[in-house]
Amino acid sequence: MEKGAIKRVVMIEPRSPRFHVFNFVKLPRLGLPILGAILKRRGHDVTIFCEDIAPIDWNEAAKADIAFVSTITCTAPRAYEIARFFKERNIPVVMGGPHPTFLPEDSLQHCNYVVRGEGEETVVELLDALNNGVKPYGVASVSFCDNGEIVHNPLRPLVQDLDSLPFPDLSLIQGKERISVTPILTSRGCPYDCTFCSVTQMFGHKFRRRSVESVMDELRLLKPRSVFFYDDIFNADSERMMALLESMLREGITPDWSAQCHTHLILKQRDLLPLMRRSGCFALYLGFESVNPATLKEYRKRQTVEEIREAIRLLHQHGIMVHGMFVFGADTDDLATFKETVKFALRNRIDTAQFLVLTPVPGTQLYKRLENEGRILTTDWRYYDGHHVVFKPAKMSPITLQLAAIKAMRIFYSITAIAHYSIAICDWVHDVAKAFLPMLKGKLAEFIRRLFHTRELVSVAMRLYGWWQLKLFAKWQRQFVKWLEEQWNTLQRIRETKPPTLADEKTEA
Repeated sequence: MEKGAIKRVVMIEPRSPRFHVFNFVKLPRLGLPILGAILKRRGHDVTIFCEDIAPIDWNEAAKADIAFVSTITCTAPRAYEIARFFKERNIPVVMGGPHPTFLPEDSLQHCNYVVRGEGEETVVELLDALNNGVKPYGVASVSFCDNGEIVHNPLRPLVQDLDSLPFPDLSLIQGKERISVTPILTSRGCPYDCTFCSVTQMFGHKFRRRSVESVMDELRLLKPRSVFFYDDIFNADSERMMALLESMLREGITPDWSAQCHTHLILKQRDLLPLMRRSGCFALYLGFESVNPATLKEYRKRQTVEEIREAIRLLHQHGIMVHGMFVFGADTDDLATFKETVKFALRNRIDTAQFLVLTPVPGTQLYKRLENEGRILTTDWRYYDGHHVVFKPAKMSPITLQLAAIKAMRIFYSITAIAHYSIAICDWVHDVAKAFLPMLKGKLAEFIRRLFHTRELVSVAMRLYGWWQLKLFAKWQRQFVKWLEEQWNTLQRIRETKPPTLADEKTEA
């Protein structure tokens, strides 16, 4: 590349390998829009393509001086296809995100540079080095190949002052008009240490906060109608959350909002639930993970089944929807666990749910353990999306686990289950009646807004959508189960033909 030649920058977030039940909300990850805002300030011409929102304009992409591709593990195969397009045209490719961070050698087979960890400072220094025609030996957090040798520069410290970063520039995203929910990130890091999660390895254990004033400035600028707070745990700091929500109420900036929260903290912060509801909270996404106490302990969730039950009750009491996320496949799970989990979800009237398969994503403690134990069945990364079994469970075959996860979704989103949920009309008749009041006063828009945020009605609508999506979902699930069966049978035959080891003989003895 010629010295000082980088002007046009194309950034790409690859599409998900397949749809899943709740992929209808088009939300970009915010890493690229933040980087785009930084580079735009420095005079670069930046275009962002998020494939789940709009297709890539390949003619436009081919005009880039450099390409950035951000990927998680399940989108890595697509990211590598995209990288090939640029490399064939001698356009340098930089990859970042969780997957390249934890497996840079894998990514460097397809790109020129990997940015590990948070990239806001690294990208600026990397482009300066490239513009000056020098190799990025002095740029922290960059990995690259030089004369056939892989170079890993030391990792850069995490950004401590989040207020120093610009707001994500969503206007750079092609098809931005299709983004119906505005994503806002108010913190980074997580104080918890779940064994299957890579957040702490990527963003640290320390909970780093933006100031309330910084978040309010972004809300004032965007004036969103609906917000998803992208924080890994929005309620990790109760005082800060309270200050933010009070500021929103005080200034009348109360969009409908949702967020991910921790179950245990909801109980400690129950006095804040009325404030959350008044400020616009209509749904919370909660990682329940399991109703098996032994599994919660294995996952290091720091919550109990009784706390899960009480959190659901309290949120419903305040008119807040609950989206429960469960993960099947721990070493402590058996078939009874799956049955009890679905019963629990239905009995406690969880509004919407996901029954995911435990996935050993690179960067997690789980990945290291299962890799060391030789239990990972495939590194075909497109299957690392929480819907496919890619390892050998402890108490069942991979096929049994796969079918159990599919069955759980089918039962929860069955017409029968939806009908049972809808029968208890005493809850929502009152809410619908309240929604009609603005219409009597001639405020049709407010009536429609209230109607579409009546918890029970929205829950039924979303469950019906889930039932319909599962019908589409079924075809490729059947294809995967067939593939998994072939893989598992092949593995069993290989093991049967292996000569017995001393360990095997001791076990038999």
